Amino acid sequence: MGALLTIEDLHYHYGANHALKGVQLTVAAGEIVAVLGSNGAGKTTTLRCVSGLLRRPTRGRILFEDANITTRRAERIAATGITHVLEGRHVFPNLTVKENLFLGAFGKTHKFEDGLAYVYTLFPRLKERHAQEAGTLSGGEQQMLAVGRALMSRPKLMLMDEPSLGLAPLIVKDIFATIKKINHDGTTILLVEQNSKAALTIAHRGYVMVNGEITLDGTAKDLITNESIRKYYLGEE
Repeated sequence: MGALLTIEDLHYHYGANHALKGVQLTVAAGEIVAVLGSNGAGKTTTLRCVSGLLRRPTRGRILFEDANITTRRAERIAATGITHVLEGRHVFPNLTVKENLFLGAFGKTHKFEDGLAYVYTLFPRLKERHAQEAGTLSGGEQQMLAVGRALMSRPKLMLMDEPSLGLAPLIVKDIFATIKKINHDGTTILLVEQNSKAALTIAHRGYVMVNGEITLDGTAKDLITNESIRKYYLGEE
């Protein structure tokens, strides 16, 4: 597997706050790669730099399929095959489920019916609620919709920011099973998640971020058995 995404020596400042301090990571085609860390570690900032929501980092490069996308606008990055599921879901509450999904295929309407069929296969509940306004859905259903909308463009790489946040344990289990299925179907995934145990259960590899720096990386199997990871991120002694 070749490197689909490469981040090299990435630095980012919010004013005087040095949020990213030389982040380096790679994601190979076909992988699920998890990024672990506490709030404020720089995980979300890293994803936002990749998707173009934050432009012009202080230093460093972001390569996607060997092309330098570091300073591209978000819409141009999306057109290359990167999609971003934001923390907090961010569905359009006054639009129906189907209308939200249609927006995910914006600019690629010829793929709409195929994409819709795939999303409805993954999330039958969305098909049942296709005419319902998104704002009336439960939190779990809104997360399904956010993921489904991101899939409508049939991305090569999906960035996922805290997909389990605020969801009941049974829904979390379903969401992670679906993420694994999406990956099995051919979508590479870079996953930011505070539920470290769930993330490492489905990931191939992982990175640990502390104060804007990568402090540890390895296979998911190695990380889940690492004593420090077990103590600080898995809640085990």
